[in-house]
Amino acid sequence: MKIYIAIFCASVLFAACGSDPSQEMDTATTGVITVAVDESFKSIIEQELDVFHATYKYAVVQPIYVPEEEAMKHLVSDSARVAFVTRMPNESEEAYFENLKLRPRVTKLAIDGIALIVHPDNTDSVITIEQIRGLLNGNRTAWKADSVQNPIQIVFDNTNSSTAKYMRDNFSSQFPEYCFAVNTNPEVIDYVANNPNAIGVIGVNWISDSGDTAARDFLEKIDVLYVVGDSTGARGQQPYQAYIAQGTYPLIRYIYAVSREARVGLGTGFVSFVASDKGQRIILKSGLVPATMPVRIISTE
Repeated sequence: MKIYIAIFCASVLFAACGSDPSQEMDTATTGVITVAVDESFKSIIEQELDVFHATYKYAVVQPIYVPEEEAMKHLVSDSARVAFVTRMPNESEEAYFENLKLRPRVTKLAIDGIALIVHPDNTDSVITIEQIRGLLNGNRTAWKADSVQNPIQIVFDNTNSSTAKYMRDNFSSQFPEYCFAVNTNPEVIDYVANNPNAIGVIGVNWISDSGDTAARDFLEKIDVLYVVGDSTGARGQQPYQAYIAQGTYPLIRYIYAVSREARVGLGTGFVSFVASDKGQRIILKSGLVPATMPVRIISTE
């Protein structure tokens, strides 16, 4: 049975294409700003920026792609106007902004998932939440009994990334020695493609857009594991869009835009665009689930 996801959106009015950028202060559709983006979301933010810049010719939003914790540091230090991350500001960040008489604005933009990937020669295609918990708490044979002869490795994009944080928050605060990090999600994919005993932990949007040639190339190198949740009788599922939308795929998270703008500037304009009809359709096409527009699941035989 094939499952599709469709989006039904009300039309959203957005500001006009803007005027000459010689104005000293940026507006919702003009000027130059920097935003910090968790590297996990580089693929989707690049797509959003391509359309935004094509629409608003006097707007220049410059992204820096860094691990999530660095993205929030850029926001706090005012070297970025907006951070695209998976969490709200923490207590110390809130206190800092309160001291400046600023109230960060948080906009939920999408529902994302964590994908577990393996080498195509790996004969096991299903893993349970309990097995993931065992692996991340030092039981190297929790998933495969032959892990003594063929030791499992678990590889992350970065120790300070949102994917590593998600796994620490949900499974283990202290990873065993066979867990390590490279630098980026593509490097995780390349490592798994060359190491049959590795499990890679990546953001779903790197492999979810069937229309993206890079995502298709990545999928030719690796396999995506089916994950079985804690529910009795649950069956394994891959991180398809419909399962993320239904909440039946177990490893899901949200993408937020956290803005420090105290006025309607270009950061607000870009976030509004991503949350608008057009921006949410880009998210839908990417294989993630839009957060600000209603969706409907369609099943067909």
